[in-house]
Amino acid sequence: MTYFQRLIINTLAFISLSVLFPSMFYVNNFMIAIVASVVLSALNVLVKPILHILSLPITLITFGLFSFVINGIMLKFTSVIVGEQNFAFSSLGAAVFISLLLSLINSIVINRHVDRY
Repeated sequence: MTYFQRLIINTLAFISLSVLFPSMFYVNNFMIAIVASVVLSALNVLVKPILHILSLPITLITFGLFSFVINGIMLKFTSVIVGEQNFAFSSLGAAVFISLLLSLINSIVINRHVDRY
């Protein structure tokens, strides 16, 4: 799956999840969803590996479940960079929940794409 396809999937997932959970997650418009998807991708490449290394003991103690919290933190960072008036979460718990759903959506789409070829 190409980088562009992942950006489209994340953008559509952001829009869909903001419609499904309006009290937890807010996206101003489609263009903001695209910007947030690009910012999240950049943060996942630059910051996420550092957070995984720093949180390795906690991740081992929780048998890897802390990685969901790291994904939620990455979404909160995205919200701060994009602007909380345009892309926001009601709490860190909401960001963790949305990151869990986003991971689920990405894994379903990626697995469906792999099975096709």
